[in-house]
Amino acid sequence: MREAVVQLVEQNIGSLVVVDWSGHPIGLLSERDVIRTAVTHPNVFDLEVAEAMTTNLITAQPDEDVRSVANTMTERRIRHLPVIEEGKLVGIISIGDVVKAQRDQYRGEVDTLQIQLGSGA
Repeated sequence: MREAVVQLVEQNIGSLVVVDWSGHPIGLLSERDVIRTAVTHPNVFDLEVAEAMTTNLITAQPDEDVRSVANTMTERRIRHLPVIEEGKLVGIISIGDVVKAQRDQYRGEVDTLQIQLGSGA
């Protein structure tokens, strides 16, 4: 567990996807998982990652749109969503990624409207 937490801190990330030897995702360890485990296990760093990770993975596909991902994250109250293709981890999307993508989309729409209004369209 200590090694996993060091990775979270050094990489400045909120979660790690845990994969088996063949690269198939089997769990997710988030900062929240570590904190909740520490409440019931004062020696949390003596535990294996498998004892604290979330095993009921909620995932996304690479072709999902931002609205779908945002809806999944909001409804399921999760901040990190592994992206899986053909059973393998191909990425992870965070709630921050979703917010940034939505912001950029809205900015694009505003810019388009301003151009149309400016040209008299």
